[in-house]
Amino acid sequence: MLLYHGSNVEVRHPRLFRNDRRLDFGAGFYLTTSYAQAAKWAVLTTRRRGEGEALVSVFDFDETCLLRLNILEFPSATVEWLRFVGGNRNGEPEDTSLDIVIGPVADDATMPVLRRFFADIYTEEEAIRRLKTQQLKDQYAFKTQTALDALTFREVRWA
Repeated sequence: MLLYHGSNVEVRHPRLFRNDRRLDFGAGFYLTTSYAQAAKWAVLTTRRRGEGEALVSVFDFDETCLLRLNILEFPSATVEWLRFVGGNRNGEPEDTSLDIVIGPVADDATMPVLRRFFADIYTEEEAIRRLKTQQLKDQYAFKTQTALDALTFREVRWA
């Protein structure tokens, strides 16, 4: 399976960085099955950092590794997904046993709904109802070196 990573730099050898950014699935190396989503992220990252070039690094993912990795997958925006994203964005301790987390991405289109949920304006049910109408892209958060070892760099493309 091909996975894409958008950035302002070429990434041939992904590494894990622990940081204070509060991302949907916690710290990790993020990829997607959507080239368009990765290209969009590359453009945004380049603009935000004010340096580099909008690039998409392409990886082959050895899916046979899924059998030996600890994977948490959210096939769609569910209450469980909402709670997991909310916990990560609120800085709750991460589950360090997870190798990969897969699920919908909370992007610019979803953020108004999520902000209202986090502010207790929307209930879980109302937030999920509103999110179900959106075409949510996927994201893969590779959280361990064992998971990263299942990736093979293929090429880099201009976003």
